[in-house]
Amino acid sequence: MQFDERRGVLLAVIGFILLSLGDVVLKSVAGEWATTAIGALRYSMGAVILGIVLYAREGGAGFVPKRPLVHLMRGGGVALAMACFVTSLRFMPLIDATAIGFTSPIITAFLAAILLKERVKRVTWFATLLGFSGVLIVLRPSLLDLGALALLPVIVAFGMSLLVIGNRVVAGEGSALSMQFHVAAPAAVFLMLFAAGGHFSGVDFLHVGGMPNPGVVIAALVVAASATTAHWLIYLGTTKSGASTIAPLTYVQVLVAGTLGWIVFGHTPDAMAFVGIAVIIVSGLIIWHSREAKSLPDEAG
Repeated sequence: MQFDERRGVLLAVIGFILLSLGDVVLKSVAGEWATTAIGALRYSMGAVILGIVLYAREGGAGFVPKRPLVHLMRGGGVALAMACFVTSLRFMPLIDATAIGFTSPIITAFLAAILLKERVKRVTWFATLLGFSGVLIVLRPSLLDLGALALLPVIVAFGMSLLVIGNRVVAGEGSALSMQFHVAAPAAVFLMLFAAGGHFSGVDFLHVGGMPNPGVVIAALVVAASATTAHWLIYLGTTKSGASTIAPLTYVQVLVAGTLGWIVFGHTPDAMAFVGIAVIIVSGLIIWHSREAKSLPDEAG
């Protein structure tokens, strides 16, 4: 591997590690304020940061999307994923929520068949059955303890799949920076609406109940900055090493999530959970290999 390729891999790995570190920060405050409101605060800060940088680099032109409805779908998918992910972190171990979220490539394959008229290959059917069997293995104890709440990471994966589908539609229509902004801005609006709906829903952990404490504000700012930096590093890594090299490295997040979950929160998955996580990763890699990935790994931003 040439120097630039090795450098690209290193940049991407650092980016994926930063994303997992951000997840740890989110989990640490998930019980201190309404989970939907935490997501809204995080993405509002992210949109402001991206907006300032975008205006400095591209001026007003960078704020005008060519396909606003597609960007609304991208932002809506990310908002759904963020709201459900932060909520799942309140109730589930970090590695479980992270690993189940990686069923996104499987869901994306089916959404692509429905929305983009792509043909579903036999290997996709196989990977789907394999991946969701892994989900059931990971969810064993959580389904018994949490009921329907244990399925939140699956909704996270669905939301991220909407982002991926949207990314394919608008690929090449703007800079990487503008593409990030046009996800973060609508996501912030959707999350504000989710937070308002949650507040009046009568569900205790969705009740906003006043202003956040300083710890929540700092955590949201840290995650907004770290996630923005992470996606930029992953983008740079992909330009240097190619998407086919970088795409499988996204599973670094599962390893980091497991390690940090054990160190910070004392969560140690049992042997069957490790089996389920391995099955999910293998199914995702099968999907990736069958598609011969040619685009940037898609993340929440």
